[in-house]
Amino acid sequence: MPHPYPIREIARQSGLSEATVDRVLNRRPGVRPSTAANVEQAIADLDRQRSQIRLTGRTFIVDLVMQTPDRFSAAVKAALEAELPMLRPAVVRSRFDFREKAQPGELVKTLDGIRRRGSMGVILKAPDEPEIVEAIGRLHDAGIPVVTLVSDLPLSQRVAYVGIDNRAAGATAAYLIDQWLDDDAILMALSRSAFRGEEEREMGFRTTMRERSGGRTLIEATDTDGLDEAVRLQTVSILREHPDVTAVYSMGGGNRAILDAFDIVGRQCRAFIAHDLDRDNLSLIQDRRITAVLHHDLRADMRRACQVIMQSSGALEGPIESVASQINVVTPHNIPSIPAQPVT
Repeated sequence: MPHPYPIREIARQSGLSEATVDRVLNRRPGVRPSTAANVEQAIADLDRQRSQIRLTGRTFIVDLVMQTPDRFSAAVKAALEAELPMLRPAVVRSRFDFREKAQPGELVKTLDGIRRRGSMGVILKAPDEPEIVEAIGRLHDAGIPVVTLVSDLPLSQRVAYVGIDNRAAGATAAYLIDQWLDDDAILMALSRSAFRGEEEREMGFRTTMRERSGGRTLIEATDTDGLDEAVRLQTVSILREHPDVTAVYSMGGGNRAILDAFDIVGRQCRAFIAHDLDRDNLSLIQDRRITAVLHHDLRADMRRACQVIMQSSGALEGPIESVASQINVVTPHNIPSIPAQPVT
């Protein structure tokens, strides 16, 4: 595992002790494969953040913790690492803890681990569960600010929320679909109802659809974690049960699997609105398989999240505020340039 980094830098990046990193690098016995994988990932992260390591100045180690499908965590990671060289006056380095599925207790364990080993701040996408809210409180009490990303936890002691106004996004989706279709039934696909951001999108969608087309049938699909196989199976079942569903508002991903389900039952999807230009959605809108994507600039979001963390530590002046990101309606005709995303 060749590398140019001091053991202490790898230890900081991985969250492991220097002794453990030394055992891994020297291939000593008694090291778990998962520990070796953590060290290997830390070295890969340091390679991508090499420009930050050479800089001098106050260093901020920021932890990014997310429960989300790989397709979205890869987009967020790429956005953050693209922003790191531009963040001044501090030098910002990032550590990552991503998982597609998790029980609340697993995320609590991760957050408590960050509290014990130390961090300058946490950027968090997690379900709104009491245990997680309490863990954020413990981070706050330890002087570690938490910024929620994409899905808020407003009753927690997070210092700010970064992301779109999710109710407005849901209302925008309802407005668009109502313009395009007549009385078609619509599938509303969420990854998990515990994510407040998706819940707010659903509220905005339902409210606006009621105001515009009160009699339209809305069918909810949820608790798949946005994972393709679970999404595909659930969507096929729903489509067979509801032959009038011909449109989709997808709030939680798994969109390729949703379209697979339409193909399996032999039905055309007449309108499909999704969120975020991750690698799947970018490909699908280029192929005109989805109609529009509600997109926001992830790089701007990550820049804002890091600035909030620096403000919390006094490295930047100005009020700490939750400012909603701009919602952009992307069609096949106005696709923005998106940096290449790492394959995880």
